[in-house]
Amino acid sequence: MNKALFLWLSIIFFFLSCTEKKDNSLAHTSGKINTISVIIDDQLWDGEIGDSIRNKFASPVIGLPQEEPLFTINQYPVKLLEGYMTNTRNIIVIKKEGISRFEIIKNEFATPQNVIHISGKTVMEILETLEKHSPEIIRIMRQTEIAENQRLIDTFLVKNQRIINQFRVSLAIPKGYKYVMEKSKFIWLKKEITSGNTSILVYQVPINSIEMHPNSSVINNIIKMRDSIGNLYIHGTVPNSTMITEAAYAPYLFNTKIAGKTTYETKGTWELKNDFMSGPFLNYCITDKPNNRILVLEGFCYAPSKEKRDLMFELEAIIKSVQFLKIK
Repeated sequence: MNKALFLWLSIIFFFLSCTEKKDNSLAHTSGKINTISVIIDDQLWDGEIGDSIRNKFASPVIGLPQEEPLFTINQYPVKLLEGYMTNTRNIIVIKKEGISRFEIIKNEFATPQNVIHISGKTVMEILETLEKHSPEIIRIMRQTEIAENQRLIDTFLVKNQRIINQFRVSLAIPKGYKYVMEKSKFIWLKKEITSGNTSILVYQVPINSIEMHPNSSVINNIIKMRDSIGNLYIHGTVPNSTMITEAAYAPYLFNTKIAGKTTYETKGTWELKNDFMSGPFLNYCITDKPNNRILVLEGFCYAPSKEKRDLMFELEAIIKSVQFLKIK
């Protein structure tokens, strides 16, 4: 009897141990934000396939004053798909072989991870697969990078009770940001960085502000709104210098959703009128019908001697962490 009981306990312990090992066997991914490891042999990388990958995944980021790639691409031959190479978050494996394949595997070697397998019998077949699926691949990778950025932010948070009190929303804001201005329905936070700073604005306007005039475009109304806020609150050290939307470059406008709410996303560049400061901005106008308002979340940076892609990406991750709260 005791032997049978011991045997059953041993079997149960064995399966529990295996399950636990399986659940914890995946290491956490490493590497810089917005980086892709492309596993492809040199002869394919140096030809049309490599050109296609660079054109799609290293195309210029929209809204930045200087050209910077959407992703930083590191290329390695197929034989190096082992060891530390498997710990990166975004991997594209491309092979020319006798089978046709397109597959996205989540967490194949580590977590969180996207491993995209593409193979084809001919170069043309691989190019067609890239053309068809690259928008989907980019969308999935950006989602993963946003989530990873937010995970890093969660480690060091600034208390945002002031934002909660004024706007009934919470934001995951990383350590280093300080409140530099707080007015009725307007808050400005700033973080000092080497040779510059990054900023977050939170404010609200009436719900009909963006589409108030049928004969005026949404983008023009957003520009007028931004410029009026800059005129009120964001000034330089030079007299009569206020932040405006840079007129020389038309902003980009997109429709999206944040926290399940209809949102206008605007990307462009700002400048200080009568001064020489400028930089990129990212503006989200979120339609909040229950509260009869447009909640505006904006990030912008001033970093003349630095690349700005990852600075703006962190601001995007902060903004997309917004949660609408029900205050009793």
